[in-house]
Amino acid sequence: MIKKPLKWLDDNIEKIIIMFTYSTMAGIICVEVVRRFVMNQQVPWSTSIPILLFLWVTWFGASYNVKQRTHLRMSEIRERMPYNMQFVCQCIDAVLWIVFAGIVIFFTITQTYLAYDNFAIVEGTDNVMQWWFYTATPIAWSLIIFRVLQNLWQDIVTYRNKLPFSLQASLLE
Repeated sequence: MIKKPLKWLDDNIEKIIIMFTYSTMAGIICVEVVRRFVMNQQVPWSTSIPILLFLWVTWFGASYNVKQRTHLRMSEIRERMPYNMQFVCQCIDAVLWIVFAGIVIFFTITQTYLAYDNFAIVEGTDNVMQWWFYTATPIAWSLIIFRVLQNLWQDIVTYRNKLPFSLQASLLE
């Protein structure tokens, strides 16, 4: 009963977050451009909130691309390598992604906590906290680690079964 909703969430979480934040960002910009040129008015936070929402779009976009195996690939080189070396490269990729993600998470949690601890408020607002937006980075990078581990598991299964690795990924899958 819980497996089907979790599978759906696994397939769609990045897409939902990207679509929601991008739509919100685009909506704010569109409305405020019209207000600025038609009514000579503008909400003070209309330039700062979209920039902060962009954090959510970019980092969850990176997670989606890691999931689809379209982020930072060198497939032309790997296709020419022996099968065992392809697997070794897949494992090295996973280790490097996890190490880099750990570094990013460590430092962005510190940055987020500083914004929280100092009551940093988004410019142009009275009560919208910056740390709400900064949480995107450690959350998305944690999801990147999860996606890397999913891909690594898939690579291990592929290697054990002596199947060819899928080195040519498509963002449209």
